[in-house]
Amino acid sequence: MSFGHWTDHPQSGTRSASDALLQAIDLAVAAEELGADGAYFRVHHFAQQYASPFPLLAAIGARTSRIEIGTGVIDMRYENPLYMAEDAGSADLISNRRLQLGISRGSPEQVIDGWRHFGFEPREGESDADMGRRHTERLLEVLSGEGFAEPSPKPMFPNPPGLLRIEPHSDTLRERIWWGSGSNATAVWAAKLGMNLQSSTLKDDESGKPSHVQQAEQIQLYRDAWKEAGHAREPRVSVSRSIFALTDERDWQYFGRDRYSSDQVGNIDAKTRAVFGKSYAGEPDELAKKLAEDEAIAAADTLLLTVPNQLGVDYNAHVIESVLKHVAPLMGWR
Repeated sequence: MSFGHWTDHPQSGTRSASDALLQAIDLAVAAEELGADGAYFRVHHFAQQYASPFPLLAAIGARTSRIEIGTGVIDMRYENPLYMAEDAGSADLISNRRLQLGISRGSPEQVIDGWRHFGFEPREGESDADMGRRHTERLLEVLSGEGFAEPSPKPMFPNPPGLLRIEPHSDTLRERIWWGSGSNATAVWAAKLGMNLQSSTLKDDESGKPSHVQQAEQIQLYRDAWKEAGHAREPRVSVSRSIFALTDERDWQYFGRDRYSSDQVGNIDAKTRAVFGKSYAGEPDELAKKLAEDEAIAAADTLLLTVPNQLGVDYNAHVIESVLKHVAPLMGWR
């Protein structure tokens, strides 16, 4: 998973938006060749980072054949659910149904009420978070494939019988929507609606326990709510981690200090106290012992590795390969 940063600085390997996007495609291709299972991208507006994900996802889908392509996460406060359904359907079909679409209320913003600039306003009595969840529920309805729009009596093209739906439609995409949950309550809400769960490195601090313990408890609440809702399929659950196997001098230079990383606690806004999970770094044997103690990794079925994209495609491919080659076998991952 990449933030997609770029900085016009001599020491940055990613100097422009063009660099960030083209390198993302190259890194996804490299990840597939190395045997990784997916390439996911964060989405942030009003920042020198990835913002509009669907052109990138479609391009990666056209250049790869096996890996999942996804997001973590798209801020639904900024989204027109119908237009989003068209974009997502197109990207999913281009990739032969490999899209894993992570969505959420979004992270702390770069600007004040940025969604207003995109033309969206909460309804009376709604918060911006409520608006994001309302957009989400509408997206899920549209992705079901049921017709809802009355056809014109004089259409430009012949219509099929009945009400019309958004096109292009991917008939399985609804099952590949993930909710990025920062709290226990929204994890339960996501389970009730039949969305998969993404739990990032940032979570509301609801008990004062270590981050990974709180995440494991969140995952259990989610699974309990899923079972209670009676959904026919099994859900998927991911957690995000920064994991660096220290195998050469570059690794030690960049991430050796992260061997002593710990959780951080602070306020992400006036109302929310959050815990930010630690990074993991060490020689492979040392790293495996640390990761074995992470209760949330054990509870999840999918692990999203965050990579420092500004260090360039070759180094990030090395980071991914080191985990796949040296750490994954020790952990018994797939």
